[in-house]
Amino acid sequence: MIVKISIVVPAFNEEKLLGDTLRHIRRAGEAFRERGWDYELIVCDNNSTDRTAEIARAEGATVVFESVNQISRARNRGAEAAAGDWLLFIDADSRPTRELLGDLADHLATGKYLGGGATVTLDGDYFWPEMITRGWNLLSRMRRWAAGSFVFCETAAFRKLGGFSLELYASEEIELSERLKKEARARGKKMVILKRHPLVTSARKLHLYSLREHLRFLGKTILSTGRTLREREACPTWYDGRR
Repeated sequence: MIVKISIVVPAFNEEKLLGDTLRHIRRAGEAFRERGWDYELIVCDNNSTDRTAEIARAEGATVVFESVNQISRARNRGAEAAAGDWLLFIDADSRPTRELLGDLADHLATGKYLGGGATVTLDGDYFWPEMITRGWNLLSRMRRWAAGSFVFCETAAFRKLGGFSLELYASEEIELSERLKKEARARGKKMVILKRHPLVTSARKLHLYSLREHLRFLGKTILSTGRTLREREACPTWYDGRR
């Protein structure tokens, strides 16, 4: 079985962390090469004003451009350029290991799965944030919701479903996970959240945004029953450009 994986990295003003992320991805991608599989690395420059595109090209990635600043659009634009049998979306501030991608390859090779994600861990020692992360990991595994920092699925299924929702500016990965679950059931397949080798992701939002800002967003989202997720201005931690 010859498989090609298209790794898509959405990036908005990510010059500080992108180079390190791409180097980690290339090292981890050897887990695919060891199986005789191929992979490509695509970065979607989501209208950055810094050296994001330059750094991506220097690290050997194919760069595509999306002018509308929205994570869903950036991921979808990267997927449009993909030639792989499978899509793997990794955030520009996350660092996958060879072990994680090896575990992913093992699952894909069974033919039982249509998509999924991975548990996550922060790149530092933070008590309460780590407790919240553990809570998310439990919910993720129970609901088969992929964290946005690591989402994979069969390319054909992604295109059939229309990709990530353009109506959402945050939590679009959960909405896609729900649609993928329905598609998987219809095809006699499964969704899986990999847990053996958690994805290391940046804790920078803990430093860039105050607890008050995080709680304000959470409160507004709950009180509006999720309407804030449909407004870019209401999701500043993703879109205000603070890096």
